Amino acid sequence: MNFVADESVDCPIVARLRREGYQISYVAELGPGMPDDAVLNLANQETALLLTADKDFGEMVVRQRLHRHGVVLIRLAGLTPARKAEIVALAVKEHLTELPRSFAVIMSGMFRIRRLSE
Repeated sequence: MNFVADESVDCPIVARLRREGYQISYVAELGPGMPDDAVLNLANQETALLLTADKDFGEMVVRQRLHRHGVVLIRLAGLTPARKAEIVALAVKEHLTELPRSFAVIMSGMFRIRRLSE
């Protein structure tokens, strides 16, 4: 499974997922300050799921339908980066088959997923 991680995603999350074997293009490494539409274009080009902590992508993906491969929104404020990485890695592992073509939200103690309409 390929991912594009927006620069809003903590570096330890990206590092943890890479250690677990996932391919991740990380905007913070490729082009910090990249506009949201360029991030979505990159994810579309790579046929990748988008990892983000930026709620603005919800509007762009769900309502405007600018990305169809799937989004994982990380809402884990107040936790350490290491704990966030642990929670995200576990959620990805447990729900990997459900993530494509879905909008998923990871929160502390909660995982919500919604299929994107065709």
